[in-house]
Amino acid sequence: MKPLQTWVPVPENSDFTIYNLPFGIFSVAGDAPRAGIAIGDQIIDLAVLADAGLIAPEKDYFTQPTLNRFIGLGKKVTNEVRLQVQRLLIDEDSELKKNPRFLVPQSEATMHLPIKIGDYTDFYSSLEHATNVGKMFRDPENALLPNWKHIPVGYHGRASSVVVSGTPIHRPKGQVMPKGAASPVFKPTGRLDFELEMAFVVGRNSDLGESVPVSRAEEYIFGMVLFNDWSARDIQKWEYVPLGPFLGKSFASSMSPWIVTMEALEPFRVKGPDQDPEVLPYLRTEGPKNYDIDLSVGIRPQNGEEEVLCRSNFKYMYWNMAQQLAHHTINGCNICVGDVMASGTISGKDETSYGSMLELSWGGQKTIDLKNGATRTFIEDNDTITMRGSAKKGDVSIGFGEVSGKILPAK
Repeated sequence: MKPLQTWVPVPENSDFTIYNLPFGIFSVAGDAPRAGIAIGDQIIDLAVLADAGLIAPEKDYFTQPTLNRFIGLGKKVTNEVRLQVQRLLIDEDSELKKNPRFLVPQSEATMHLPIKIGDYTDFYSSLEHATNVGKMFRDPENALLPNWKHIPVGYHGRASSVVVSGTPIHRPKGQVMPKGAASPVFKPTGRLDFELEMAFVVGRNSDLGESVPVSRAEEYIFGMVLFNDWSARDIQKWEYVPLGPFLGKSFASSMSPWIVTMEALEPFRVKGPDQDPEVLPYLRTEGPKNYDIDLSVGIRPQNGEEEVLCRSNFKYMYWNMAQQLAHHTINGCNICVGDVMASGTISGKDETSYGSMLELSWGGQKTIDLKNGATRTFIEDNDTITMRGSAKKGDVSIGFGEVSGKILPAK
């Protein structure tokens, strides 16, 4: 098949190619937020495009401050909009090319959280990450808990504190139990961490009492984003028994602003790891359900250069998204358009691919040397953490942009 070409200049190695065309919410010069599609260094203003009659549905769906109403129209509509825009970007004689008001430079735009998140769930689906944590805190010989290979373990997080990339994060405070102490103390966390994750956005409602079968789960997934589930490891360690994560997680999670559709990700499907023991029937899937997406995490100290901390890949996930969603609804829990479900930390098989400072420093026992001569075991104030993701197969390449956040001192 001949590679697709667009008349819009797309920089080499751009995340936002003609094959991608992710959806987001942007504003310019104080105007109200509205929907757009990214191509190269530009944003296509979907509200203006709809007003000109070049795409359907009507303009009102694209002048909303979130994508929820648009996504709720269903994949048949949302993917047709994406394909309509793609055709306009390929056609040298298109009205889109003739009228520059349809395009907005990304450098002039402010990006917003693209969806109103009703509920947020965080899974724990990387075998390598779960094994590393188990070795550190439980038993090196029996690192996984008995349930881990039977269910996609997860917990319900705090949707109100999910923020768009670029939002500064204040160091959280809470109770920690110092080593050897008899009682806890209240202080800012001394073990602030990132978690390299991806998340999917729910694109279809289900009814209370309804279970979404694993064979149809993908019908309910609109697209994916990069996700940093910030973690305060010392607060988490003291609080998580017996009910799991709470203040050590709920203070903030950062999300990339562009939602890459599942249609754009279709070329990058791959087979996931073998699941042994065999899972229960309601979790059994057929065909390739994982995605080959390269991921990286960079750290930039204040007044310093960014350098890579780790490189991983989404294909390593033991539990796939269809299994996660099917398990999430198997008890009749309903899901809604705009719900976010995160993967859990994505770690690979060697130390260079560990997706958290907890693993990279092995619980603080190892130091990470930076180019400026500084060292880290966990994240310090004024460090900026940036995650990136991209996929390439032959002539087809796409990317997610980035999710970035700077750590400010505790308030």
